[in-house]
Amino acid sequence: MTASALVRGTAFFGCWLLLTHFGTGADLAADLLVGLASAAAAAWVSLRLLPSAPGRVRYGALGRLLWRFLWQSIVAGIDVARRAFAPRLSLQPGYLVFPVRIPQGPGRALFGAFTSLVPGTLPVGAGLTADGRAALVYHCLDLRQPVAAGLARDQALMIEAYGEDETDD
Repeated sequence: MTASALVRGTAFFGCWLLLTHFGTGADLAADLLVGLASAAAAAWVSLRLLPSAPGRVRYGALGRLLWRFLWQSIVAGIDVARRAFAPRLSLQPGYLVFPVRIPQGPGRALFGAFTSLVPGTLPVGAGLTADGRAALVYHCLDLRQPVAAGLARDQALMIEAYGEDETDD
C-alpha cells in the first residue's frame, strides 16, 4: 500500500466519520466496517482517476494557507455584508487579469476553486496577460482593494504547500 493511498483513505474515512450518525453496540461495528470499506473504495477510485504525483505536501505551509483562507473569508464576508447593508459605500466592480505561476492542470484548478471561496472575488475565466503569460480572470467587487496582492500571497502559499513548480506557460 502506498503512502498516498493511506493518506487518501484516512481522509475519506475522516470525512465519513464527520457525516455519519453512529449506531450502538453491534450496529457501531457494522457502521465502522461500512465506513472503512467505503473509504478504501473511495481511495482506490481517487488513485485511478488522479494518480499520485511526485512531490510532498508541506503541512506547515498548508496550515498557513488554510489559516489565511479562514481569516480572509471572515474579513471579506464582513466587508461584503457591510457593503450590502450600507449601499452608500461605493464599489468599483471590475475584472482583474491575474498571472498564474501554477502549471495548467489539477493544481491550477485547485487554486481557482480555492480563490472562488473568498467573498468578493470570483474566477470567471482563463486567459493571457498583456505579455503573454498564463492568467486567471477574476471578477472583483472592488478593484480598489488589494485583490492582486492577496491572490499573489495565496498562490505563493499554495506553491509552497504543494510544491507546484513555477511555470511560464
